[in-house]
Amino acid sequence: MKKYFIILGVLQVITAIGAIPAGIGYLIDTTGAAMGVSVEMLANSPLSSFLIPGLFLVIIHGLGNIVLAVFSFRKMPVAGISSLGMGIVLCLWIIIQVYWIGLISFLQPLFLIVGIIETIVGRILRKRNHENAG
Repeated sequence: MKKYFIILGVLQVITAIGAIPAGIGYLIDTTGAAMGVSVEMLANSPLSSFLIPGLFLVIIHGLGNIVLAVFSFRKMPVAGISSLGMGIVLCLWIIIQVYWIGLISFLQPLFLIVGIIETIVGRILRKRNHENAG
């Protein structure tokens, strides 16, 4: 079971490392120009700037995954259910992003796979934690 916590922790650190700099980049310049994109990319979405995506990247995918990595590396019982939830959030984030702006980077399918793995491993840990409690 130790390997599942390590897998989760590593995936969560990788996600945070990817999300925080990108989110900060979008917060510094909400037009996206500093990140090599433009607001025209958001034409099919309800957004008019990269402010909300920047905040979401920093707070949810960045700081949230740092907290979850601590849970995972410390093998805390809450790691399973919280990782299951965060994995679902990451998958939805990528699916919605591709729906609104299209498939524009190899990082989108890569982080979808990360979200799927996080969801599966989180479910395994949640189930094992639930069995051990009962």
